[in-house]
Amino acid sequence: MRKTWRNALPRYLILTIFMLFVLLPISGMFLSAFKTDTQIIQGPFSLTSSLNPENFERAWITGRFNVFFKNSVFVATVVVILSVFLSTLTGYAFGMLPLPGKKWLLTLIILGFMVPFEAVLIPLYNLMDMIGLRDTYWAIILPQVALSLSFGTLWMSSFFEEAPKELADAAAIDGCSRWQTLWLVLWPLAKPAVTTLVVLFFVWTWNEFLLALVMVQDEALRTLPVGLAFFQGRHSGNIPLMAAGAIIVAVPTILVYILFQRFFIRGMLGGAVKG
Repeated sequence: MRKTWRNALPRYLILTIFMLFVLLPISGMFLSAFKTDTQIIQGPFSLTSSLNPENFERAWITGRFNVFFKNSVFVATVVVILSVFLSTLTGYAFGMLPLPGKKWLLTLIILGFMVPFEAVLIPLYNLMDMIGLRDTYWAIILPQVALSLSFGTLWMSSFFEEAPKELADAAAIDGCSRWQTLWLVLWPLAKPAVTTLVVLFFVWTWNEFLLALVMVQDEALRTLPVGLAFFQGRHSGNIPLMAAGAIIVAVPTILVYILFQRFFIRGMLGGAVKG
């Protein structure tokens, strides 16, 4: 027991040091968000006798973060639902069905994940403008779904390749169609892999800045990262107010990871073992 503890101690020390490096700026931002302009002069890590939540109220109402938050929730929800649904269908097709030219088609889809998004931003802007979708939610949602689908197809096809073929064969013998086999037999087994996709897609969509900045000029349609950037331009000298806005943007992704961390880690470990 002592030998095991001694062997594990250096690893825990290293992880603790890295954890402190990560938590240090977060704690400074959190403490700054509850201070006034005069209190922040003492430093971001200084403790105060009273907390001032007015910064969050001011950012939420005056900075229109309430509107930006609703926009981000709507966009992220639609992107996650569409991306996970389509990734499940394509992953099932490439992982279990005998498609002609399957390897070439999968390679073509994966190329969409490898091409830098900045390289297609201008043609994408012109396309959205031509079909009348620029300055709408769909100008953000559809490109995000397309970007997520490449990774999602690769992820889910890896899962379905390793899924028990006997279950699919047994379902076919019992008279299940491929659609029923996917959703009634294989879908319950895919929960860790799907949860991993949900967390990744949500974080990617929630933090997307460049696409939302270029495609949407209407302030009423801005998402939180873009709204925070414009908010910073107007209040760059007010550090507590900026810290409050940054916390509003960051908290949802942290909560999503905390809620789904068990399934997320299981899905990541499963993918690593299969890989």
